[in-house]
Amino acid sequence: MPELPEVETVANGVDARVRGQKIVGVWTSGKPQTFKSPETEIVETLTGAKIERVRRVGKSIVMDLKKGPGSRAQGSGKTAQFLVHLGMTGRLLVSKAEAPLPPHTHAVLSLADGREVRFVDPRRFGRLSVVTEEGGYAGPGVEPTTVSAEEFAILFKGRKLAIKAALLNQSILHGVGNIYADESLFRAGIRPRKQAGKLTRAELDRLRAALQQVLAHAIKLGGSSVSDYVDADGVRGFFQLEHKVYGRAGEACKDCGAELKKIVVGGRTTVYCPTCQR
Repeated sequence: MPELPEVETVANGVDARVRGQKIVGVWTSGKPQTFKSPETEIVETLTGAKIERVRRVGKSIVMDLKKGPGSRAQGSGKTAQFLVHLGMTGRLLVSKAEAPLPPHTHAVLSLADGREVRFVDPRRFGRLSVVTEEGGYAGPGVEPTTVSAEEFAILFKGRKLAIKAALLNQSILHGVGNIYADESLFRAGIRPRKQAGKLTRAELDRLRAALQQVLAHAIKLGGSSVSDYVDADGVRGFFQLEHKVYGRAGEACKDCGAELKKIVVGGRTTVYCPTCQR
């Protein structure tokens, strides 16, 4: 499933291509599971709206919309939003209208300049919805790329969860998934089963620094393409070439040579180095 760097890469790519464009038409597939909001509401909210910005909040892509008075998407602090959650296999692509429509396309936003924004999702675990409430969508937890050291320490204080499970809890930090939890814990030298509330302040400071460094580097490399993930142009990312532990169980640690171990934490496969992580 795409995590924070992959979603950030897609959002930035779509934003660079469509910011300021007007949506002149919307088509939806009517397939079950894909739509959290009624399709009629999605079509009504998006049609005629100007795309003010496309950004990431947690693991969701948020398209900020602006429309004239009297419509669902309007000014005066009531700008609506189109939310796209990629799920496991979702793709948000910007294409020429004449380009063949990929199989499993579930939504098409036709733009005034003749291009299209297409949501493609073979397994239909992705979700499309609109938010029209004042204040908009803020996400379920704290943003990991900007969280301060003090706030980060408070988030885990007294928690009995394993630190790996706590990192994956979207109500604590939103956007972090299996790949970047494993990679950050390795770089911080912390075992994934250690109780979050028992980590020292020095360990939490190392973990926060490692997490933010890993996320920033992964965004720079366009994310990790370990399954179906591609960016807004259909291009794969490169951070999977930098993985120290994720997906490498049984292989030698790149830092010390020890055999990497695989365990299950919080129901998720977890890989760590028994020598480098304590």
